[in-house]
Amino acid sequence: MHTIVLATQKGGSGKSTLAIGLALAAKQAGFTVRLIETDPQGTLSSWQRRRSTDDLVVEPIYHAADIAPRLKMLADSGLQLAIVDTAAGLSAATTAAIRHSDLCLIPARPSLADIEATVSTLSVARAWKRPYSFVLNQTPIRGQRIDNAANTLAEEAALDLSDVLARPLIVMRNDHQDSLANGLAVSEFAPNGKSADEIRGLWRWIENRLELEATTSVLIDQIMSAADGMLHAATELSADETTTLAS
Repeated sequence: MHTIVLATQKGGSGKSTLAIGLALAAKQAGFTVRLIETDPQGTLSSWQRRRSTDDLVVEPIYHAADIAPRLKMLADSGLQLAIVDTAAGLSAATTAAIRHSDLCLIPARPSLADIEATVSTLSVARAWKRPYSFVLNQTPIRGQRIDNAANTLAEEAALDLSDVLARPLIVMRNDHQDSLANGLAVSEFAPNGKSADEIRGLWRWIENRLELEATTSVLIDQIMSAADGMLHAATELSADETTTLAS
């Protein structure tokens, strides 16, 4: 199993939207995927409640000590890909997720505040010797600001731009927020749109970076489907018990 973590100090960088988009792109490419939510704000959980299908499961893990053993269990079950969405800042859970990642994606909007906020995340990834890449997100369609931001990130990492910046850049378009509001990934909401093309392109870039190959089998799908069903049932039971106690 490969684990991809989206992390950065700055809130509003688009981590959750990217996590959802990449999860669906990976699934469409033939991978079995689990979305892991370590952000107590619960953006992914809220998105899943709005979703009409259960093909992408969101699993909340809020305690740092639970991350490594749960990732191991998922790997042992045959899951191919875990995508971890983290809270803004640098919590113990975020640090633990980065420590056990195969790739730390650091989203940043093309602004000085966002770029400065990547420093702490970059330091953690380097401290644990984990691979990382920046994702320029919510960019304008074109302009000098994009080039300046990309060059600054490369200088910050002291690496060539081609080594540190994921491609393509993700342009700010309404499709991303509209899909989130409707419980969809952008490639479901507007499958022929430019935003969907960019997310699929970003996933292909990640596939190449990690040298991934989908090996989905009927057995793996059946096992993961059964496990997802049990998790969904347990979540509903917990919600029912909470309602009963409250009444």
